Amino acid sequence: MKGLSKILQQAQKMESKMAKIQEELAEKTVEATSGGGMVTVTANGQREILEIKIEPEVVDKEDVAMLEDLIVAAINEALSRADELAKEEMSKLTMGLNIPGMQGLNPFGKM
Repeated sequence: MKGLSKILQQAQKMESKMAKIQEELAEKTVEATSGGGMVTVTANGQREILEIKIEPEVVDKEDVAMLEDLIVAAINEALSRADELAKEEMSKLTMGLNIPGMQGLNPFGKM
């Protein structure tokens, strides 16, 4: 029974650390650009888009479809970087643990 109690205590500590990491991820940001810097998207580590910047010369053009494509590309890259950030932070928590399914854990379900 001591072994089970110890495992439960470790699980509670890990759960607490995971909650802390998720809070910290909300404070960390990543940035991605597309179109050679014409569109810039900033996201936090919880995959929330915080800001989209569009250079004025892109808006002056008549090709709205291109602008839409640039925005989608920058958002997708920002979210991918947010996933990587979360994966890095979670790997700090699971480092050294040999629990099946815990390596490379990402709180958002993507690897």
